[in-house]
Amino acid sequence: MKICLFNEYRLGWVTGDEVVDVTAALPQHDAGYAANFWTRLCHDYEELGSKIEAAAGRGRPVPLANVRLRSPVLNPTKVVAAASNYGSHVEEMRDRGAGGVDSWLLEFDVFLKAPSSIIGPGETLHLPRVDGEIHHESELAVVIGKGGRNIPEAEAMQHVLGYTIAIDVTLRGKGDRSRRKSYDGFTPVGPWLVTADEIPDPHALQVRLHVNDELRQDADTGDMLVKIPAIIAYASRVMTLNPGDLISTGSPPGVGQIRPGDHMLAEIDGIGKLEIPVAGDKGA
Repeated sequence: MKICLFNEYRLGWVTGDEVVDVTAALPQHDAGYAANFWTRLCHDYEELGSKIEAAAGRGRPVPLANVRLRSPVLNPTKVVAAASNYGSHVEEMRDRGAGGVDSWLLEFDVFLKAPSSIIGPGETLHLPRVDGEIHHESELAVVIGKGGRNIPEAEAMQHVLGYTIAIDVTLRGKGDRSRRKSYDGFTPVGPWLVTADEIPDPHALQVRLHVNDELRQDADTGDMLVKIPAIIAYASRVMTLNPGDLISTGSPPGVGQIRPGDHMLAEIDGIGKLEIPVAGDKGA
């Protein structure tokens, strides 16, 4: 199932190049899920999935071109990102740093990005006026369904609702990693969420990113140094993972600078394409 959020945060069922509004299949807000309906959907997808499918069968499809797609994650409590999770990317960062990169930055770990950095498909990334290059990092992202703490690695995939595409935009330089990756717009996500049942092996997907007409990144998710179950288990030993939280699994090699006027196109097999135009700072 491909699930999207569109227009005024309606819930959509995507099939081909059309979308059906299935918002009516969702229960009303209640005190147990005060954050938003998306939290309820993520937590109770096993219960709600059949209702959404039935609503899709009754609904009237409209062309995706006629709606405004939103980010397929809504107000997550956190964005967890994996660092240094592809060996070739570690090597390219070591080469770029010419020996000046702190060794701990080249070791696998997780860090947090501000949820306010999320933007959706087609939204413009406005680059801030800062010293240093701003780079793209196209990544497979995981959306948490049922949350938990101290999740065993062997049970971790039971906590995955589905997958989407994320671009971890990064200001290169010294200083806190979370700060350099949390500017507004620095986490494009989309175009929709593909439920886990449609992705038999998330470690057998091709990740590609073009900037304008140049292919920058082209890698296999099987090259992850730390696989998704281990990422979830590790992160959940540090922090409780909540329904709807986003985990970005790390960048493959080929990262590079983006500038105003560029156009990014990220693509992952079995998921879709995420297009983001790049512009200059729009000011206050």
